[in-house]
Amino acid sequence: QVQLVESGGGSVQPGGSLRLSCVVSGMTTDSVCMAWFRQAPGKKREEREGVAYIDIGGGSTDYADAVKDRFISSQDNAKKTVYLQMNSLEPEDTATYYCAAVGGVRWLLRSQWEYAPWGPGTQVTVSS
Repeated sequence: QVQLVESGGGSVQPGGSLRLSCVVSGMTTDSVCMAWFRQAPGKKREEREGVAYIDIGGGSTDYADAVKDRFISSQDNAKKTVYLQMNSLEPEDTATYYCAAVGGVRWLLRSQWEYAPWGPGTQVTVSS
């Protein structure tokens, strides 16, 4: 059974940085597409916003326009961990951040409905 667990969330001031981690267990293929999504306060589940997409096997990535040049994803295959480095954080980045995965895929998927499983999420709050 594949499981994802996020960590690294917290509270920071505008302009600050955080690094989120997502540890993956139980995945039996290297052909994996992973993504980071976020759900802002008051938003519904279906309004989750994709922020970063990672083709684990091929190495390609893509980012939402709102976070390009501020967020960077990386991976440590030995640790089975994906990271999201978030810089120049803005109050609008406040959300619960989730990592999600889909196995058997070697391209980027952008719809949240393509992904399973999901981690439980980690809270990021950007406020002065």
